Amino acid sequence: MPIQEETGLGATIRAWRERLAPSSVGLPSGRARRARGLRREELAERAGVSVDYVVRLEQGRSTTPSAQVVASLADALRLSAAECDHLHRLAGLVPPGDAPVPDQVPPGVRRVLGRLGGVAVAVFAADWRMIWWNAGWAGLLGDPSAAPPELRNFARERFPVDGDAVHLATWPVAVANQDLSDLAIVSDLRRATGRFPHDVRLTELVRTLVAGNADFARLWASGTVAAHREDHKTVAHPVAGPVEVDCDVLTDGDSEFKIVILSAAPGGVAGERFRKAVGASVSAPAPTA
Repeated sequence: MPIQEETGLGATIRAWRERLAPSSVGLPSGRARRARGLRREELAERAGVSVDYVVRLEQGRSTTPSAQVVASLADALRLSAAECDHLHRLAGLVPPGDAPVPDQVPPGVRRVLGRLGGVAVAVFAADWRMIWWNAGWAGLLGDPSAAPPELRNFARERFPVDGDAVHLATWPVAVANQDLSDLAIVSDLRRATGRFPHDVRLTELVRTLVAGNADFARLWASGTVAAHREDHKTVAHPVAGPVEVDCDVLTDGDSEFKIVILSAAPGGVAGERFRKAVGASVSAPAPTA
């Protein structure tokens, strides 16, 4: 069977129906039941749809249920928030997205990042607010803790408004292609508004940048949607001299955390300067905002 059929809308609904214990929704689960989990008619009754419609969904003959039907099915199947979002996407719908932008780094992520030696790492929320960094980051770029948490935002640093002095980096940083880098940040923010359409902080950030920065407004009007994945930067470090670094951006699942890792190839002048910079004397890593 093709993988699309095994993971498609119909197969997924059937799998969720079959895993749901009848007793969990107040139904008897005696030996006379031959079906695993809920019967189709039981799911149909709980979701307020016809049995024939459930059959057509599971058989792939109906593939575009309405948002109301999807919400009813999610409730009837007792789906988690992540599963509900997945069901919406399988149906070709935008997930509800009522959750705010997360800004608490999970302990497991912090544990893994804390064990990454010899690199500079920072974590940004979906709206590019900086929420964690390690000592290597502070050594390479300077300690960002001087900036107020509400202004500790990479998009606001790149696109200043009303002369705001937002400096996440203490030393000057040049990027290989400024235009492409700027577009990547803006298009990544647009992508975040699709994932978190009701988040007040994200909405206010975009409104402020569109109204207050002509470059941001121009790029925002292009409508580009993409993720910011990589860049190449040169840091004018006061101790190590100019340090060339590769910037790689990883995303942490549904939370849309951006894990930004700055590194340099080991050996040679670049590697030695990077090692000297990240080992510079700085304050301790910042706690999660």
